[in-house]
Amino acid sequence: MEINADFSRRVAIHAARLPWVASPMAGVERRMLDRIGDEVARATSIVRYLPGSHFSPHTHGGGEELLVLDGVFEDEHGDFPVGSYVRNPPTSRHTPGSTPGCVLLVKLWQFDPMDRREVRVNTAGMTYVPDAARPGVNHLPLFHDDGEDVRLEQWSIGASIALDMPGGAELLVLDGGFEEGGESFERLSWLRLPAGSVLRATAGSHGCRLWMKTGHLLKLRGVAPAGKEPT
Repeated sequence: MEINADFSRRVAIHAARLPWVASPMAGVERRMLDRIGDEVARATSIVRYLPGSHFSPHTHGGGEELLVLDGVFEDEHGDFPVGSYVRNPPTSRHTPGSTPGCVLLVKLWQFDPMDRREVRVNTAGMTYVPDAARPGVNHLPLFHDDGEDVRLEQWSIGASIALDMPGGAELLVLDGGFEEGGESFERLSWLRLPAGSVLRATAGSHGCRLWMKTGHLLKLRGVAPAGKEPT
């Protein structure tokens, strides 16, 4: 299966308007944003766990990155409420689920194969820092290495955003919205810009809060999926 697998192209998906598609695990549904592979895949998805649902124990051969968008995500490492950012590196193992239910942004098989760093950040109550180079923008760092930068950003009402993306970018709207390329982006809208792009956007009448990853599309990370890791 291939969905938005040409990473040289701009892609915009308004995920809140998409139907939920059942996964092989009862009670777990998804909205696919990009994908290369079948049930084991390099994938970016919005995933919903219905109350009381869970996956079987499994190892992440290619790593897993997630952001909790709603509810509480759970595994043997703890409970992760809205705003939690988690990186489970290659070779990590867990049994994910949710007692109350949850919605997640999930990225699979997109790590450096040698990465072994575990990251668990609860952003609730954390302070956003003004960006000195971009008026009207505050940011909250989540992760950074030589190949990518991940952060949350707040854009003030009507803020004009112009940002070079030499390594490409992905943006997911968490609250509010923005205009880009003649298109309106709302909560759960996802935009992927290829390497060498320039982001030109204007925050909406309520401002915008978003998750942003940059740099990672200059040289696509990870290896071809293999094994039986659920997605």
